Amino acid sequence: MLRDFDGVRGTAGRTGPQRADDMVQTANTVEAERVSESLRLDNQLCYALYAAAHRMTKSYRPLLERLGLTYPQYLVLLVLWEQDGVTVSEIGRRLRLDSGTLTPVLKRLESAGFLIRTRRQSDEREVEIALTPRGADLRGEAAAVRESVMCQLELSEPEIRAMRRDLGRLIDRLSADD
Repeated sequence: MLRDFDGVRGTAGRTGPQRADDMVQTANTVEAERVSESLRLDNQLCYALYAAAHRMTKSYRPLLERLGLTYPQYLVLLVLWEQDGVTVSEIGRRLRLDSGTLTPVLKRLESAGFLIRTRRQSDEREVEIALTPRGADLRGEAAAVRESVMCQLELSEPEIRAMRRDLGRLIDRLSADD
């Protein structure tokens, strides 16, 4: 292509509307390339988070199966090992799950003998979740599960804390409208 005095390609000898059309077309092409690049799968934060979460749960799966747990059940037990005797709504708040999602998980944990669900005496609308001795005893075995997965990651505890902090901020920002 030819260059005219101002360095715009392909517009030599053109004036007025034709040159303006060429400049608009060039701007549109640059914008289309920018948009195209932004839509590449590898440039999506959401995909990186999705793939990482998928791989993380896949790493936990065989270890938890030995304990007779699914990943969501493990998360519920983590909440209960921190504080036993909490309500379904408190577990849901901590895990960011609604009761419709949480109830089947709790029922399976109860039928497996890891916890019991009872209505609170002070307010029968609230269901309290408490660990059974079997559920409490499982805590020691679960520590080995976390340790095994952390070894797979090959990250130091400070690196893990920094990543959790960054992800926590992301979660908070995405939850601002909740």
